[in-house]
Amino acid sequence: MCSSPAVRQTATSRSAEPVVIAGGGIAGLTMALTCHQVGVEVIVLESVRSIAPLGVGINLQPNAVRELIELGLGEELDAIGIEATEWALVARGGNDVWSEPRGRRAGYEWPQYSVHRGELQMLLLRAVNERLGPGAVRTGHRVTGYRNSSDGVVAVVDTRDGATTEVEGSVLLAADGLHSAVRSQMHPDQPPPHWGGQILWRGATLGPPVRTGASFTLIGTMEQRFVHYPISRPDPETGLQLQNWIAELTVDTSEGLGASNWNEKVNTDAFLPEFADWTFDWIDIPSLVNDAPAVWEFPMVDRDPVETWVDGRVCLIGDAAHVMYPVGSNGASQAIVDARVLGAHFIEHGVGPDALGAFESQLLAPMSELVLRNRGHGPIGILALVDERSGGYFDNIDDVIAHSEIDAYMSTYKAAAGFAIESLNAAPPTIAPGSRVTVRS
Repeated sequence: MCSSPAVRQTATSRSAEPVVIAGGGIAGLTMALTCHQVGVEVIVLESVRSIAPLGVGINLQPNAVRELIELGLGEELDAIGIEATEWALVARGGNDVWSEPRGRRAGYEWPQYSVHRGELQMLLLRAVNERLGPGAVRTGHRVTGYRNSSDGVVAVVDTRDGATTEVEGSVLLAADGLHSAVRSQMHPDQPPPHWGGQILWRGATLGPPVRTGASFTLIGTMEQRFVHYPISRPDPETGLQLQNWIAELTVDTSEGLGASNWNEKVNTDAFLPEFADWTFDWIDIPSLVNDAPAVWEFPMVDRDPVETWVDGRVCLIGDAAHVMYPVGSNGASQAIVDARVLGAHFIEHGVGPDALGAFESQLLAPMSELVLRNRGHGPIGILALVDERSGGYFDNIDDVIAHSEIDAYMSTYKAAAGFAIESLNAAPPTIAPGSRVTVRS
């Protein structure tokens, strides 16, 4: 349901005040490139003093890859990512529950990529600096609030030198993530991030290729699982490739939520004993974890859906609007799609409240549904059925669950997440080539 609107080619004249974007992550930088493409001035305000390639691996679905290609970033994306060819669910005993081709092998017109999140952010940043100029992204500027007026918006900004300043714009787009200050002002009574008891440990390890060498593999049960996929091509000399992995355990929630921090390094003693015997003839999980140079811990959280993303000339996008559990590989993908859909509405409605309202009308309901669907673990729910029926050990999966039952489960999820093959392949470009927003001074 995160599909694009019909192609818009009629631009609307509006004020020349810049679009102000809070956050220089994937959503914010894609939004900046989209604004530049359609002829809208833009300023990105990023809280960190220097943007660095943080994070580990993410997957970009074909619907998002299509948008990056249409932004002219296809070659650069291919250079930093690896084209995914397989998605597989594996039971606790090490045998396949389900596998299917992905990307172009599945029939999409665009690939699916596994990529280092930080490398993708730096790719987008380079493109913004080259196309818009280095002054378009102001680092060390954290948006802490806003004020609406009849014809514009003011972003209240704290700078790293301790000063408070204000930045005026035509609209403010909040791409400031899970802990969005803009969302907090828009929804002051929202509850804290929702945590269902899952803790993730993440790392990246050089190792020999697993399965196809371009497979996304999820092993285990609902309460304990291990995700693995490569984020680089094999080195031509060593044959090794950088492999992203995630270990996950469900724990007692009575002690409350820990700090949701991507950058908290931990010792593997916190979780690895639970995976001590997870060694199969095709992957040695304890060795893979032990060989990682660093491991990060964070709780798997989302936020309850809200009734609106828009307040006057202010709009939430990306994780600030709909942060979701990372169980369907669509968080970063949807951030990219958000930016492109909003750009299309700028072309149709002009840069103002009408465009923000149209964006919200198109995406809020399906994205809220997807947040809740992912909270139910999305396609990983298949493993729960298998574990319930077999304990995760079997010789023939057909004795446990029918192929048609899994296929129906997967098809429903893909449709909800907006990357069903037929509808995506048939959809026109989100932004027609040459479409521009005509502005007046």
